[in-house]
Amino acid sequence: MQLRFSKMHGSGNDFVVLDCRQQAFPLDVAQIRALADRHTGVGFDQLLSVEATRDPSCAFYYGIWNADGSPSGQCGNGVRCVAAWLHRAGALAIGVDVRIESPSGPVTVRLLAADEVTVDMGEPEFEPSRIPFLAPAAADTHEITVHHDLIRIGAVSMGNPHALVVVPDLADPRLQKLGPLLSSHASFPAQANAGFVQKLDRGHLRLRVHERGAGWTLACGTGACAAVAVLHRRGEVDDHVAVELPGGTLRIDWAGSGHTLWMTGPAAFVFEGEWPIWA
Repeated sequence: MQLRFSKMHGSGNDFVVLDCRQQAFPLDVAQIRALADRHTGVGFDQLLSVEATRDPSCAFYYGIWNADGSPSGQCGNGVRCVAAWLHRAGALAIGVDVRIESPSGPVTVRLLAADEVTVDMGEPEFEPSRIPFLAPAAADTHEITVHHDLIRIGAVSMGNPHALVVVPDLADPRLQKLGPLLSSHASFPAQANAGFVQKLDRGHLRLRVHERGAGWTLACGTGACAAVAVLHRRGEVDDHVAVELPGGTLRIDWAGSGHTLWMTGPAAFVFEGEWPIWA
């Protein structure tokens, strides 16, 4: 059986997108890992499936799987690619707000152009039990021990769990080891995306993210949202922030508690292909 797919990326965070609107999701964990392999497969950070919606208030559903085959609750760069894919398929018009359903709940998308999408990512969640994060109460800063070192982090959910560390230099070689350790830290029962942010000014951040289930990525949309959410809660950034990642820049807009957070950025097609799968 040949499985048709689209290869896409959002600021370098790359995806394989499957059209599952008329069929059930056809892959198991082993097949996802084979497809994700960058040497013998197609390669991707996440796999996205476009499906019929479960929620009658939404137009479509999209599923998310990491390169290791594990499911994910949300993917900011991925939802922009889903919106662009739906536009190319004739199912989404430019300039119209449309609700689509993610594994963590509905989001609203709006195409500003065929290759630029803005997304209502919902309100950041700081309550530890809802991240999930093992802490007695929500706080601007938490302290955890990572490999014998005390690390100050911000913890937040953007539909998936994030740990954020403010650093003076993103080129610090120690981050290469700290990223995986923080992603798999016992304080995050479902693991976490580990973000390292350098603050340039109140409207401009630089960010690197080690994603659970995918490793270091060129961009992480929910990671950019999480970085702004944590620093905004601390009063360190303004309502409109440019977040520079290795693969490109995203715009994050958040007015604070009681408001939803919007993320704007590109979505690009790379190529179409077919992949053999087994029953």
